[in-house]
Amino acid sequence: MKGNFISAGFPPFANGSTPKSLGYTFPAEWARHEATWLSWPHKEASWPGKLDAIFTPYAQFIKILSLGEKVRINVLDEAMKNFALKHIEPTGADLTKIEFFYHKTDDAWCRDHGPAFLINPHAENKKVIVDWGYNAWGGKYPPYDQDDIIPTLIGQSFDLPVFHPGIVMEGGSVEFNGAGTILTSTCCLLNENRNPHLNQGQIEEYLCEFYGADQILWVNEGIEGDDTDGHIDDTIRFVNRDTVLSVVETNIYDDNYSLLQQNLSSLSKMRLLDGKQLNVVELPMPDPVVYDDMRLPASYANYYISNEHVIVPTYRCDNDDKALDIIGACYPERKIVGIDSTEIIWGLGSFHCLSQQEPSI
Repeated sequence: MKGNFISAGFPPFANGSTPKSLGYTFPAEWARHEATWLSWPHKEASWPGKLDAIFTPYAQFIKILSLGEKVRINVLDEAMKNFALKHIEPTGADLTKIEFFYHKTDDAWCRDHGPAFLINPHAENKKVIVDWGYNAWGGKYPPYDQDDIIPTLIGQSFDLPVFHPGIVMEGGSVEFNGAGTILTSTCCLLNENRNPHLNQGQIEEYLCEFYGADQILWVNEGIEGDDTDGHIDDTIRFVNRDTVLSVVETNIYDDNYSLLQQNLSSLSKMRLLDGKQLNVVELPMPDPVVYDDMRLPASYANYYISNEHVIVPTYRCDNDDKALDIIGACYPERKIVGIDSTEIIWGLGSFHCLSQQEPSI
């Protein structure tokens, strides 16, 4: 299978075997990484008036990642590589861990346009890539054709098999417990701007077959200001196979209050494959972050789990320390690092949105 590029139809995926049928699974984010993938930010329209301001916290993010794993960065050319290094080198990052790939991108949101790596330690090809379709969150931000092919380009760079399910899916819309369960949201994956030809059951089958999962759990809501139509990585994160962090808003007059209460109610009714109820740890929302009269999707849940750290966005508000303490208690084996994301969130995402893990075998 090495080097093949495999398409699949629905139903019954007649044009080729699916990753699940071949024994591949998508590991939880806390599983050991070989690397973290990033796409260097360059699109002024994503951070209008603030692009220059994000490079300092972005470079700090790279520095922390480099302390425990490789950092693989998509760049346009040598000039962009040198520009990136100009910002990374002063942080004290381990430059021996940083690798650049000349893959042209439209934007920086590697969680959504990057490769989904699946593994099977017993297969001849122990790692494969799934290249979901990508349409910039329902066609909101064209062009996106360069982002759409990034997973296949990475597959070619490493001579990895690449599966093409043929439907739109974004990495930030799904959350994994590493034991067969995926959490997602109806407001995103059932939005008609993604896959209007598929119903909920069909989408569940795609998720199971191409992520190697057995169960899909759904909540309804995202947070205000989220232009992805409600990605799960802003609201609910698995901490381990049966525990989630779920963001909550304590101000009953805030627009997010009732939305997030609905999610809590849904989580309380869920059961995992073994029949066990989820343990739910509540994580506060930051104070509203507003810029240019726009409510931004600031959330502490958009953290990233690296090999040695949990990197948490902070927002210069009173709940920052409380959120770091709560997240830290959930990941006692890792160091918790807060990085100011007040400028980055103007792009409507943070550290989890910007990154995609590559598991080790």
